[in-house]
Amino acid sequence: MTVPEPIALPGLDPATAGLLAMIAESGAPPLHELPLPVAREVYDQTAAFGGDPALVGRVSDMSADGVPARVYWPEGDGTHPVLIWLHGGGWTVGGVEAADRTARALCQGADCMVVSVDYRLAPEHPFPAGVDDARTAAEWVIKEIGSLGGDPARLAIGGDSAGGNLSAVVTNELPGTFAAQVLVYPATDLTLDHASISELGHSQLLTKEAMQWFRNHYAAGADWTDPRLSPLYASPEVLATAPPTLVITGDLDPLRDENVEYVRRLREAGATVDHARYPGQIHAFFELSGVIQAALQARARVVQALRDAWA
Repeated sequence: MTVPEPIALPGLDPATAGLLAMIAESGAPPLHELPLPVAREVYDQTAAFGGDPALVGRVSDMSADGVPARVYWPEGDGTHPVLIWLHGGGWTVGGVEAADRTARALCQGADCMVVSVDYRLAPEHPFPAGVDDARTAAEWVIKEIGSLGGDPARLAIGGDSAGGNLSAVVTNELPGTFAAQVLVYPATDLTLDHASISELGHSQLLTKEAMQWFRNHYAAGADWTDPRLSPLYASPEVLATAPPTLVITGDLDPLRDENVEYVRRLREAGATVDHARYPGQIHAFFELSGVIQAALQARARVVQALRDAWA
């Protein structure tokens, strides 16, 4: 197994550099060199870097037409807007447990219900299982959330990394449904041909090799330009239906260039897009708010975007 080397990226945020140096000094191998069950356990353990869990009104595990979901309610009475959240993890690791701190923070900060979707993972359930589950859960929310105290007229969808990918795909497939979409360093192009993949895809939490590992678990042999895999290749007519969109990008993220390109294509199609770029930040920084200050700033940006959309 390969032990990651300390990070040497110009402009790397000191807090991020310290975290990555600690991981490198531990001698822990990268996820893609671990047996899959172990990789999933290790990934779930990183949730501890997300800080203390925010207090919310209540939490309940539910079935969204057969798709497991964890529903969060904010404190207080009344009808609440709703955020559908799709976790990251390369379609292969992660779940509602690992995403719990993020879901709680967004529930509390945006004073909204959050439906965190536990979609099926590859390679046991390859593409299009993740897309199908995400869409099924979204359609369940549209039909049923009113009976649970949510406002079906104020829906948003979002996710990080692979979850951002699924969020973009579902948004494109359900035009006119959402008041906003929030894409946190989304994977938008599974061809992996953008320059930042090679330039930045080494010695950090997400590498080029890891992206290839995730992609091959999820969609080996597929057409990687299929818009249900790579929303970057959706038609201009589809992209034109996008709601107001916030894209969060770390400027040292290997997915940076495909984020930039997706923003460009959305804007060219006529969509309203706010692209928030964070200097010195890598992939996954948004989930590390317990140790990286910029993650708190990015979370506040997401909360404000949701509040603005619902206002």
